Amino acid sequence: MSDAQFNPFGDTLDRDAALRMLRAATEGADDGELFFERRRSEALAFDDGRLKTASYDNSEGFGLRAVRGEVAGYAHSTDISEAALARASETARLAVGDGGGTLADAPAATNRHLYTDADPIAGASFPVKIETLREIDAFARGLDKRVVQVSATVAASLQEIEILRPDGHSVRDVRPMTRMNVSVIVEQDGRREQGSVGGGGRVGLDGLIDPAYWQAKAREALRIATVNLDAEPAPAGVMDVVLGPGWPGILLHEAIGHGLEGDFNRKGTSAFAGLMGQRIAAPGVTVLDDGTIPDRRGSLTVDDEGTPSARNVLIEDGILVGYMQDRQNARLMGVSPTGNGRRQSFAHPPMPRMTNTYMLGGAAAPEEIVADLKDGIYAVGFGGGQVDITNGKFVFSCTEAYRVRNGKVGAPVKGATLIGDGATALQQIRAIGNDMALDPGMGNCGKQGQWVPVGVGLPTVMIGGLTVGGSAA
Repeated sequence: MSDAQFNPFGDTLDRDAALRMLRAATEGADDGELFFERRRSEALAFDDGRLKTASYDNSEGFGLRAVRGEVAGYAHSTDISEAALARASETARLAVGDGGGTLADAPAATNRHLYTDADPIAGASFPVKIETLREIDAFARGLDKRVVQVSATVAASLQEIEILRPDGHSVRDVRPMTRMNVSVIVEQDGRREQGSVGGGGRVGLDGLIDPAYWQAKAREALRIATVNLDAEPAPAGVMDVVLGPGWPGILLHEAIGHGLEGDFNRKGTSAFAGLMGQRIAAPGVTVLDDGTIPDRRGSLTVDDEGTPSARNVLIEDGILVGYMQDRQNARLMGVSPTGNGRRQSFAHPPMPRMTNTYMLGGAAAPEEIVADLKDGIYAVGFGGGQVDITNGKFVFSCTEAYRVRNGKVGAPVKGATLIGDGATALQQIRAIGNDMALDPGMGNCGKQGQWVPVGVGLPTVMIGGLTVGGSAA
C-alpha cells in the first residue's frame, strides 16, 4: 500500500496533454470535466467466533464527460495514460456533435475542509483491528447468556479525487470513511431474534475501536434483540404513527428526498414536479439537505463536479423552496448548482444526489407527542424499504416498534410495515419534537445503479393516517 499522495499527472500522463484532450472533447459543449480517482478500502468481518473475511482493494482510473444540452457523453478507464485518454476524448466528443454550446463557468473555489485527510486504513494496525473484533465478540457474549451469535465488522476507505475542467481549473479532495457494525442474535425458548447497530463517518478509526464506543454498540444491539424476543404480532390498519429521532429519518430520505432531486423534477417524473412555491407539507415542516456538516457520512467539501457542498433548504415551513441540483440539471432548469452532483466512482457520470437530509426540530417535547398518540405505533428503528419516485408511495419495515394506546407505550411489535406516500405523509405531520438527531453514520443510497454514502436526520414526529401492515388478527 502506497502512502504517497495520488497524482494522476505522473509518468504516463502529462497535465498539459490531458487538458488539451479534454478541450478537444468539450469544444462547443456546455460543460464537461475530467474526473480522476484513487480509492483504497479495507474491510474485516468477525462472525461466529472467528475472522470470517478480510479484504483490501485498491482501484484508480478516470472518467471524461462532455455535455451538450440534455445529452452527455461519458467514457472511463482504469488506465491513466495518454492513449486511454485519447480514446475517451473521442468517445465523449460524440455527444457534442457540431457543438454550438457555451462552456459553463467553473465552480466557485473554497478553502473549507470538512474532514481529515489522514488515511483511516493506517489508523490502526491489522492485528489491533482483529483483536478489537475478537473483544467485541467476547464482550457481547458475556453480556447475556442468551446470546448465541455475534457478528462484527470494521471498514475503512480513502478516496482521493482530482477534477480538471476545460478552462484549466482543477480541484482536489481527499475523503476518508470508516464504519463499524455489530449484530447480536439471542435465543430464548426456541425463538431467535436479532439486533443490529452501526456507525461511523468521515473520521479516523481511533474513535470506533475505542472500547467505550464499541461496547455501547454491543449493548444497543443486545437491547434491540432482547426487546424483539418479547414482541407481539403487529396490528394492521390505518392509524397514527410516531417516528423516533435519528435513523427513522430514512423514511424522509426515501419518501420525499429522491422526489426533490433536480433530474426527476426537470423531467416531470417526480410527485413534486411543478410545485415550487406551493405548500407540500404541514406548517412547521422544514427539510434541508446539508453537505457541510463536519465529519458526517454524507458530507462533501466539494461534490463530484467540484462544486462546494451547501446547506440547501428544500421545504421551508411546509413550502417547497428548492431542489437538489448538479450542474447539468441546474443549467437546464435555469438555477444554480447546489453541490449535489455525485457519482459512485470514476466509472459513473454524476447526477443529483442527496448528502445529509433531515427535518429541523420543532417545539414539542417528545414525551408529549407520544402521550398524545391515542391508538397507534411508536417506531424507533427501520430496516429496508421501497419507494416509487413517480408517486412517492413507500413501504418500510420496522426493526423496533411499540404499540401505543391512550398515550401509553405498550408491548413491542414484530413484523410492522409502514405504507403510505410521501406527499400525503408530509401533509399529515401533526407534531414535531425538539429532539432532532442525525443518524449514527450508516446510510447508503442507491439510484440508477449507483451507491453513495448519505446521512439522515429527524426529530420525533407524529404522522396521521399511515397504513400499518401487520399479522395480528
